[in-house]
Order: sequence, then structure tokens, then C-alpha cells
Amino acid sequence: MPAIDMEPPGGIWPVLYACFDESNRPDRNAMHIQVDATINAGAPGIVILGLATEVHRMSLAEKHQIIDWASEDIGGRVPLAVTITGDTVEAQVALAAYATTRGASWLILQPPSIRTESEAFYFDFFANVMQRVDAPAGIQNAPEYLGVGLSAESIVELARLRENFRWLKGEGPAVTIRNTIDQQRALGKPLPVFNGRGGQELIDNLRAGCAGLIVAPDTFDRQVAIQRAFAAGEEARAETLHADILPTIVFVMQSLDALTCYGKRIAAWRMGFDVLHDRGIAPTAFGLECARRFARQLGAYA
Repeated sequence: MPAIDMEPPGGIWPVLYACFDESNRPDRNAMHIQVDATINAGAPGIVILGLATEVHRMSLAEKHQIIDWASEDIGGRVPLAVTITGDTVEAQVALAAYATTRGASWLILQPPSIRTESEAFYFDFFANVMQRVDAPAGIQNAPEYLGVGLSAESIVELARLRENFRWLKGEGPAVTIRNTIDQQRALGKPLPVFNGRGGQELIDNLRAGCAGLIVAPDTFDRQVAIQRAFAAGEEARAETLHADILPTIVFVMQSLDALTCYGKRIAAWRMGFDVLHDRGIAPTAFGLECARRFARQLGAYA
């Protein structure tokens, strides 16, 4: 486990898809293939149990299984970050403890599904969980997808209160993320911020000051190349590479259901396996036609 004062490595992190076999059980082989493919493509770390992992469709036992498999397959090659869900402090603390004993280096706390207009409720919830976990933690601040979020002022105050609050997983437009980064800097407690949204505004997120992005694996390898070109000062090349994959990103980011139905298939076909079962929406014939076209255009995984 890293020291509390460490920050997560910057760059593009993949959040793995959940795949299921013909019997609707987590697909062991598919999870293993995703780990190796993304590490070989340059992942500085791997995230599991996020929205792309369909954590809301999993039992606690299945969450434990995914953690065990990811830890085994990664084998210490890169850090493992686990998204922590649960509607009580006790539930999140228990899942966090399970993850850290299995080798997770970083935690990303999701807000509970309870909905209230009181920002203080979520602030206290995160603060109480962080007080009882040993690993460095972040929060998923995704009001557009989760319906709730903390203000920049609350984020800064939480970082002052809890030493192990070390990063922020944002989920919003680059302009909004830049505002959050600027406010944190002005308040004297900046945290590394990682955006997501499939990489729709990848380059502008980097310009805005994001440490990196956390994205699903379908175009992950291409996004690594884009981030590296940008870091090398090759902005025109980065823009061209991003333009090549943007239609795919737009296609899969229409909704979370589209991501976990079609984005998952694009990743699977590119990595050489098939999606065997859906827990969310079933694909349509036209949707499959589109997804296969995008997979062909992207080619085999790097």
C-alpha cells in the first residue's frame, strides 16, 4: 500500500468492463484478457467496480470476486484502484477493507444512493468512511451521472480534514473541471483531478490541468497514444488522433446502457473475445452493425 502522501500516477487509466458468461456469472477469461491488454497498452494503473463495471448490477460476492481476479491478474505490475460503493458507512468500510487486503493501492468512494439536497450529508459520509480506511482515497464527483456531488469548497475542506483524501474522480465538461481545479488551487489545497466521460474532451481536459482520465477500455489504447503525444508537445498530432476516435466515443457515450452494451463489445472484439451475456439492455441489430464498424475502424488492440 502506498504512503498516504503519495499521489496516483497520472495518465490514462482504464476502468474495466464487467463481462458475464452464458450462465450470467462473471466471465473469468474476459476479465483476465482486459487486464493484460490494457497493461500492455500502457496503463499506469487499473480501476475496477466503476460505472463501466456495472457495479450497480453486482452482488457483494461478485464484487469480491472481481477484486480477487483483478488483483491476481495484475500481479503487482501496476496499481489497482477499486471503486467503493454502499449505502452505509459500514458497508463502504467493509468493502474497502476487503479491497486493500487483496492489494488495492487506491480507493474511489462513490456517494450512497440515498438522495438528499443536503451537501453536508455526503460530506459527512465521505469523511466518516475515510476516517476508517487505511488506503489513500478519492471520491467520484459525478453529479451528471450520480445525481449528487460536492462543491470545490467542500472538496478542499474534506482534503484538509482527511489526510488520506488524495485524488478526485470528476465526471463533467472540461470547463466545469477546470473551474473545480482553479477553485482548489485558489483555496490552497489542490488535488490531482481525473476526468472521465469516455474521453470526449480528452485534450481539453489535459489543457485544463487534469492529471489524467479514467475511461473504459474500448478506445483506451488510442487515448494513451493521444495523451503521450500531448505530453510531448505534439498537440496537432494529438488533435488528429483524437478526431479519429471521437465518433466511436460519441456512439458509446450516449448513455451508461450504451457504454456497457456496445462499448463493451467494441473492446471485446478488439481484444479477441465475445460478449456472451448482457445484464443491461440487449443490443439491436443496427447497434451491433454500428459497433462492429467502429471496432473494425479501430483495429486490433495495441
